[in-house]
Amino acid sequence: MPDSINNSIKIILAQQNFIVGDFKQNLTRLHAAIEKSRDELSADLIVFPELALCGYPPEDLLLRKGFLDQSQQALVELTTVARGIAVIIGHPLIDTSTDQENKPALFNGASLLRNGQVVATYSKHSLPNYSVFDEKRYFTAGRDPCVFELNNTKLAITICEDIWAPDAARQAKEAGADVILNLNASPFHINKQSEREAEVKKRARETGLPVLYVNLIGGQDELVFDGGSFAMDQSGKVCARAPACLEKLLPVTFTNEKKLTLTSLPLSPIPDLENSIYQALVLGVRDYVEKNGFPGVVIGLSGGIDSALTLVIAVDALGSDKVEAVIMPSQYTATMSIEDARTQAETLNVKLREISIEPVVKAFASSLKDEFSGTSPDSTEENIQARIRGVLLMAISNKFGKMVLTTGNKSEMAVGYATLYGDMAGGYAAIKDVPKTMVYRLAKMRNQRAAVIPERVLERPPSAELAPDQKDSDSLPEYDVLDQILESYIELDLCAHDIIDRGFDADIVSKVIKMVDRNEYKRRQAAPGVRITQRAFGRDRRYPVTSGFSKTDKA
Repeated sequence: MPDSINNSIKIILAQQNFIVGDFKQNLTRLHAAIEKSRDELSADLIVFPELALCGYPPEDLLLRKGFLDQSQQALVELTTVARGIAVIIGHPLIDTSTDQENKPALFNGASLLRNGQVVATYSKHSLPNYSVFDEKRYFTAGRDPCVFELNNTKLAITICEDIWAPDAARQAKEAGADVILNLNASPFHINKQSEREAEVKKRARETGLPVLYVNLIGGQDELVFDGGSFAMDQSGKVCARAPACLEKLLPVTFTNEKKLTLTSLPLSPIPDLENSIYQALVLGVRDYVEKNGFPGVVIGLSGGIDSALTLVIAVDALGSDKVEAVIMPSQYTATMSIEDARTQAETLNVKLREISIEPVVKAFASSLKDEFSGTSPDSTEENIQARIRGVLLMAISNKFGKMVLTTGNKSEMAVGYATLYGDMAGGYAAIKDVPKTMVYRLAKMRNQRAAVIPERVLERPPSAELAPDQKDSDSLPEYDVLDQILESYIELDLCAHDIIDRGFDADIVSKVIKMVDRNEYKRRQAAPGVRITQRAFGRDRRYPVTSGFSKTDKA
């Protein structure tokens, strides 16, 4: 271990990006961080996030013996390089001494590695089983504290949810800890960093102990882990903070003369609302594309605000050379839409294709002429246009290997204002959890850095352009009203009368709720997308497709 004065200790909070199940790549990243912390930063201890060894969340991979075997092998390999510096690593922990139904107990664990050995282990006490978390499906809860001594300082290990309630921190204090170390895989949602720090502040003040909070970063399917690792002193003051959505080895130095004091610490600011969301979207898209091995993405560019924002996010995430845009005009596409799409593609320096869908629309109309005889045009013909565009995009994707990035927002997905197998067709949905009103705010924020979205796109009324003079407001309430109703119903789980009591028109509320309920079947078939709110569609909100509740509920 590096030479150090006995009354001081230097700890590295390793805010790193790992891949679920890629033990080889994860070990490479772990090795590099350990070596840099030991050899360049002269640290005494490096602390990695929750389940860093295998990536988080591993979900049902934890039910596979082969996965657990590889995890154990990776831990053995990591132990051999843990020399000259102490290492705390999160990993699945198998306890063969505790059998449950003839199976060893599995814990969400962490191990202290020193001098080539595992010298202590800790099992997570509080297993979250709400929202996107289902840890009780896999893990057994631990009970005992884990406190170890390093340079005359006693440090306690805790894991993520443990710090959101008093018990684990209190046990650590009673076991003699001077500092609490908290390993996290805490996913992003709006205002999450402030929530984390407010909760940890309670633990610091309750125990009178500093808390070091290390968080994962990276995208994992729908979840984005935004980092923001921090060090908080015993009074609840944040003395150090790592940046959001970036890898960082954050050094934290304690002196331990008469009391523990944090010294010489960098303090990155918490991003404002729009920037925090935008950073999460960029990180989520980048990691989904790159971790799944796609060479790039292809996007249908309509000249509207949603595809415009999606294109900018993709370019910021991947670079313009990995992004391709396709304009697919019909007879209803406004000239300005084509002009604005061309202008944006040129501004962002992305490859642009233009394919008219009119010949294909006519071919469909001819094929269906007899079937549709005696009927009037309606949404069927509109959806055919959207589905033709989906087929064209998927054909380009199949031919060249680039993934289709869909462009629908949360407001549209909520009320079913999207075409199944049409504009919903694709591999990933960048703004799936972004309400329409926030789409505009993000676009304006991004344009403040550089004018990458034509101003007309921000100013004109939104339209699907599938029928003459069509506007979204023909079918939907104004978005500033719609988004408030949707937030109340989807994220807050309010009933109709509660929403009406907030001042919304009863007929509009009833219409919106019916649209949300009857379009669950569409959302079940939608591409995954970045989660930014506290209740996203997907694993976060699990409603039955077949249900009579909305038909009978008069609340």
